[in-house]
Formats: sequence, C-alpha cells, structure tokens
Amino acid sequence: MNARTEPSEGETEAIARPPLVRELLLVAGLFLVYKFGRQLATGHTGEAFDNAHRVWDLERAVHLPGEGSVQNLLLHGDTLVHIANTYYATIHFPATAAFLVWLYLRRPGHYVWARRVLAAVTAAALVVHLAFPLAPPRMLAAAGLVDTAKVYGPSVYGPPQTDHLSNQFAAMPSLHFGWALMVAIGLIVATRSRWRWLWLLHPLLTLTVIVGTANHYWLDAIVAAAMLGIALAVIRPQAARTVEAATEPAQESPAPADADAEKNVLVGAGR
Repeated sequence: MNARTEPSEGETEAIARPPLVRELLLVAGLFLVYKFGRQLATGHTGEAFDNAHRVWDLERAVHLPGEGSVQNLLLHGDTLVHIANTYYATIHFPATAAFLVWLYLRRPGHYVWARRVLAAVTAAALVVHLAFPLAPPRMLAAAGLVDTAKVYGPSVYGPPQTDHLSNQFAAMPSLHFGWALMVAIGLIVATRSRWRWLWLLHPLLTLTVIVGTANHYWLDAIVAAAMLGIALAVIRPQAARTVEAATEPAQESPAPADADAEKNVLVGAGR
C-alpha cells in the first residue's frame, strides 16, 4: 500500500483498534467452529453425488459455460496447471489472514466490518454445506474433468474415505471465491489508490483456478457471491457510518436576529 491510501490522522484516531488478544481468540474460535462443523456433513456420499448431478444438469439447462473450457486452458502445459493447483492449495487462507492483519493494523474500523462480513458468510456457508452436501466436479464422472491436483499435484485432499481433515463434499458455496471477493472489495473500500481496482484480479484468478482445477462448479461461485452481497448489504463499514454521522446537519439554533425580533414582539405586547 502506498501513501495515497493512508487515512487522515483524525480518521485513524476516531476508531479504536479492537484488543489484539480478543481478536486472535475470536478469529481462531470461528475457524475451529467452521472446521469442526464441516465434519458434520461428512458421510453423505450418495446425497452429495445426487446433488452434483442436479447442479451439473442445472448449469447445462441455463447454458452456463462448461467448466471443461477453463480446464482445457490450464492443461496446455504441466507448469501452468501445477501453478493453478499450488494457488488453490496455498493462497486461500494466507491471503485472507494477511488482509485481516493489514486492516487491523491500518484500518481498524474497516477491520471490524470485514471480520463481521467474513464470519457471516462463513457461518451461512456452513449451513449450506450441512443442508446441501455436494461432490465437486472432479469427482463427477458425467463432467469428464481431470482431478488436476491428483494428477499433476500438489493436492490438499486425500481419498474421501480416509480424509478426516476436510469435508470434500462441501463444494457449494465456494469459500475460496467468496473470501477472495471479500478481500478485493475490502481493500477497494479501505484504500484510495487509483490502482485499487486491480485487487479484483484476485477473485478473478481464484475463480479461474477453482473451476479449472475441477474443485468447484460455476454455481458454487455464484452462490458465494450472492451470499456475500447479502452480508455486505446488511453489515456496513463502521468508518462509513462514522462519516455519515459526522456529516449530518446539526440542529440549528435560532439566529440572533430572530431572537431579537421575538423579544421586541413580547415587549410590544406588554405595552
């Protein structure tokens, strides 16, 4: 971030930074709740594949582009697909964590807003994962897609039957995309640089990766974006609310001239 993105001195002092220990415990607690909550959705293999066929058929019915068209771009070279797999495996959590840390240090008001939005979207996603288990397209034979992580590496998933660290039937919504989109929106809102719109490349690249590696359907990203949109409509930045409150016109007191006129009327009435 450059100097042009710095807030004014008064703006920084107006919003207190939340206690660090409390925030670390809160974020860690939310993460653990989500990780353990995902495990509740494991074991629904048959339902997950039934839902996968429904999602695949729906995408074809509404004429969404095939996920295979994106994967074919990645499969032009082993290096490119390996980079995509690495991006999928390593960028998701570190990028979101770095985003929150930077906001906490430099934009405390925006940090609280972003943390609340991410928590709301993640909680809603967990509910969908429990209610609608979904096998990713790399597992769906009808999709005809390659499990690029398994073939080219690196892979963050083991065989579904023995993978106790993650729920591979939680494809919808895609938190990879939802979090990436929030990172971009948060940085655009919190900074002032004319180049800040380039942050949208992060969710765009993430979308290409999650679809091209056959880890998600288009609808997974669409649902994630819709859920994020609802959260953003409900949860507004504290900094924005502070500015709005500061710019509201104050109740004007009667002008001295009006007061004098009122006094003269009363005096005249007394006569």
